Amino acid sequence: MALQVAVAAVAAVVAGRNMNKQPNSDMCFVCGRNNPVGLYLHFYDNGQDEVFCEYTVPERYQSYPGIVHGGILASMLDEVVGRVAIIGDHHHFMVAVKLQVLYRHPVPVETPLKIQGKIVRMSGRLGKAKGEVILPDGTIACEAAMTLANIPTEVLSQANHKLLDWRVDP
Repeated sequence: MALQVAVAAVAAVVAGRNMNKQPNSDMCFVCGRNNPVGLYLHFYDNGQDEVFCEYTVPERYQSYPGIVHGGILASMLDEVVGRVAIIGDHHHFMVAVKLQVLYRHPVPVETPLKIQGKIVRMSGRLGKAKGEVILPDGTIACEAAMTLANIPTEVLSQANHKLLDWRVDP
């Protein structure tokens, strides 16, 4: 099935907020539209400093019975926090150079979650951002702090962008 290429950001209302839909890639574990074992998350940003996602983690990603695996939570936080770098420029890729995750409460599988990332500071080629996984009752289940760095131009110039298939899906 051929997917249409979306050129402009898709505006949406998420949790009562006007948000811009962010791109997804083809095979990313967290956002990849065609990764057979992926999470298939979709992200939105407010155009300024915050990225948002709503997601229910399927039972297949549990560790202890009924509890989401900590690595899955860390992956979701890595993605939502790292995506603050592409607010306003979907091709401004940065990578995590440090990710600290604090697990505050167990996260039950099959529970609707809010996942948020927010810019703390962007300065030159480095940035700091934070994120949270929030349970339905408003409890912060886990949180993250990240230091980001621009991907070097020489690395980006050698990448096969066609394989990435980075685009905003309708």
